Amino acid sequence: MITGRYSPQIRSEYTPGELSNYVEVKDAVRYSIFNGKFKFSTMKYLKYILGAIAILALGFLLIGIIKPKVSYKCEITVEKSTAESWAVIQDQEKMSEWLPGFEKMEHVSGASGTVGAVSNIYFDNDGQQMVIQETIKDIVPGESISMLYTSDFMDMDYKLVITSVNGITKISSSSTAVGNGVISKSIMALAGSSIKAQEETNLSNLKKVIEQNTKDYGN
Repeated sequence: MITGRYSPQIRSEYTPGELSNYVEVKDAVRYSIFNGKFKFSTMKYLKYILGAIAILALGFLLIGIIKPKVSYKCEITVEKSTAESWAVIQDQEKMSEWLPGFEKMEHVSGASGTVGAVSNIYFDNDGQQMVIQETIKDIVPGESISMLYTSDFMDMDYKLVITSVNGITKISSSSTAVGNGVISKSIMALAGSSIKAQEETNLSNLKKVIEQNTKDYGN
């Protein structure tokens, strides 16, 4: 029995069956109004969310356009001669000791260790093999070497210089990296400090390998 929800006047104007229909229709109208408001509110917030995502995506892409390159320099000093330091750096058997993930280096073309020589360097990147191509751009044996590293993700100009300062060997590296694509450029711009930190780690490892070296290179 329907009582209490409607005034006596409304109850007196309709039979119980008609009143029941009246209740169903009115409840349906209320539901439609509420549901419409709910849908409108949901769509409004959805538009805000999509707008925010679009702004973030645009900002992410703009970072790569504003700062398409990442450049940094690092250096270490070692208590060994420049000749021995150079020999250790060129020793492929020791590369895995200071380059994380290094697996092997394969000669592709050109005379090894000369300008124009091309090699593929293989790394283990969290279980996935990564290949980076190295091209020697300039080399002064025992003093410096400049290389271009290329991969699907980025290209990098890299130079390593070895000098003697008051009997101590200083090894300096300079790098300029650029992503190959809009997204990779943005990632590079955001990850610049992490990339530099990795180079600092590599050189720190190299310092230990050189100073702990016992291999005779005949220098």
